[in-house]
Amino acid sequence: MPPLTEQTQRSGGPIDPDQAKLAFDHADLSFEVYPDKRQLSGIAALTFTARAATDRVVLDLDRNLPVSAIAVDDVGLPRTAWRNPEGRLMIALPHPLAAGARATVRISYGGTPHVALNAPWDDGMVWSRTPDKRAWVASTTEGYGCDLLWPCLDFPTGEPGSVDLHVTVPKGLKAPANGVLTGVDTLPDGRTRWNWHARQPNTYAIALNVGPYEELSGSYHSRFGNTIALHYWYLPGEEKQARALFAEFAPALDFFESVIGPYPFGDEKVGVVETPYKGMEHQTINAYGNEYAKAPEGFDWLFQHEFAHEWFGNQMTAADWDDYWLHEGFASYMQPLYGRWREGEARYIVLLDQQRNLIANRMPVVSGRSRTEEDVYKVERGGPGADIYYKAGWMLHTLRWLIGDQAFFDATRRLVYGRPDPRPGNFTPRYASTADFERDVHAASGRDLGWFFDAYLRRAALPELVETRDGDRLTLEWRAGGAFPMPIELSVDGAVQRVDLPGGKAVLTVPAGAQVVIDPMARVLRRSEAIEQYQAWRDRPAPAK
Repeated sequence: MPPLTEQTQRSGGPIDPDQAKLAFDHADLSFEVYPDKRQLSGIAALTFTARAATDRVVLDLDRNLPVSAIAVDDVGLPRTAWRNPEGRLMIALPHPLAAGARATVRISYGGTPHVALNAPWDDGMVWSRTPDKRAWVASTTEGYGCDLLWPCLDFPTGEPGSVDLHVTVPKGLKAPANGVLTGVDTLPDGRTRWNWHARQPNTYAIALNVGPYEELSGSYHSRFGNTIALHYWYLPGEEKQARALFAEFAPALDFFESVIGPYPFGDEKVGVVETPYKGMEHQTINAYGNEYAKAPEGFDWLFQHEFAHEWFGNQMTAADWDDYWLHEGFASYMQPLYGRWREGEARYIVLLDQQRNLIANRMPVVSGRSRTEEDVYKVERGGPGADIYYKAGWMLHTLRWLIGDQAFFDATRRLVYGRPDPRPGNFTPRYASTADFERDVHAASGRDLGWFFDAYLRRAALPELVETRDGDRLTLEWRAGGAFPMPIELSVDGAVQRVDLPGGKAVLTVPAGAQVVIDPMARVLRRSEAIEQYQAWRDRPAPAK
C-alpha cells in the first residue's frame, strides 16, 4: 500500500481558497466493505452551494482510493476533467457555478484504504477478527481526516449539513453508524445494506463499523421532556459485561443534561459500538474498546470521555484545530466533575490530582494561528500535545472557582449551544473558538479575564506564586509573564481566608510562628517545583543493564 501523502496526512490548517467557495449542503455516502480483501468501494453524491462563483470543485481524497467516475448533476465527466495530485481531488466543472447556485457531484471510487497500525493514535481502517474468527472492522480518522474514507472538505468547518449513509456488508454482519437507522435492505445474495441519516456530523465522526454484533437498546426519559433512544452494539459472548456498561448510559446522560444541557442529538440516538481499538468520539456512534475495565471511581472513563464529546466536539466543534482544547480540555474536566456529581468533593479532588501530574507546559495551548490536527496533537511538531487535555481541564477547574458555578456553567452553555437557555429544538450544531469562550465568560461573569486566558492558554509556563516570610510579614507575588491578579486562598493555623492580589502582589501580617498553607484546596493551577522534579524523575532514562 502506498504511503500517505503529506497532503492526506494534513487535516485542517489554512483553508484552500477554492474549497472556501463551497457550502456543503448534503452528502449521500454509499460504502461496500470487503473484509476478506481488506478493501472498500464507495459512491459519494455531494451537494454544494457556491458561496462565490467557481469553475471547479476541490476535495480531499486519499490516493489509495482511486476515482473511477465522476458526474456533475447527472452528467458524466470525461476522464480528463479530474486529477488527484497528492490527495487533493480537483474537478473541472462542465459549466461555471454562479454564486448561490447548487450542484451535486457524484464520485465513484474505491480500493485499499490506509490501515491504522496503532489506532486511534494513528488513523485508517482496522481489519480485525472476533474471538470466533469472524470479521470485525472499524475506522478512525480524527488525526488525518475524513479523506481516508470519502471525498470531503477536510477541515473542521467542512461539515455537511446532513448525511445519508448506506453501508453494505457481507451476510451475517451488521453496520451500526451515525444518526438514525432508516432501514436495512437484504440483497439477493444475503448481503445487507444498512441505511442511516445524520444531521451535520463532524467530518471525522463519520465512521464505519462492521461485525457480528448483538445489540442492547432502551430509552431515556429526559428532564427536558423528550425521550432518547439508547443503543449499544457489542460482540457475542459479552452480554454480562455489555449490560454493565449499558447501565452507565442513563446516569452519564443525566449528569450531562443536568450540568451542561440537553443531549444534542436526542432526536437521533445515544449510540456506542464495540471496536477493536480503544475509542473515538464518532457522533452518535462512539467507538468503545476499553475491554470493560473497572476503576475505583466506579465508572468507565473511556465511555464517559467519548460521550462528553457529543457536547464538546460534535455539538460544539472548534472552528480551527488551534482551539482543539475546546474539545479535549472540556471533555477531560467532565471526568472529575462527574466524579463530584456521583460521590462528592473527595472523588473530584482525586481525579483532578491524577491529571495534574500529566501537565507538561512545553508549548502554549493556543498559538493564535490556523493549525492542523497533527500540529496541535504532536509534541514533536511543536504542539502542546496532552496539555490540550489536562492543562486546559485544570484551567477550567481554576476558572470555575474564580467566577463561581453559576457564571461558569452559564458560559459553558453559551459555548456549547450558542445560548444560555438551551432546550430540545432551539439549537443546532455550531462552531466556536477560544475568543468565543472568552466572550461567553465575559457575558456570564461580567468580568474581562483576558489576563487569565493569556496566562493559561497563550503562555507555556505556569504562573508561579513566590512566597517570602520575614517575621510576621508575608509577601505573595505572582510571576506569570504578564498581568495576573489571581486571588488565592491561604490557611493560617487552619483558618482559611481568600487573599486578593489586584496588582499581582499582596503583603499580609501573620503570626511569626504560624503554619501557613497556600491554596490548601488546590483551587489555582500554578507552578509546582515538586511536580517538575517528579516528572523529571519519572521520565529519566532507564539505567543501562
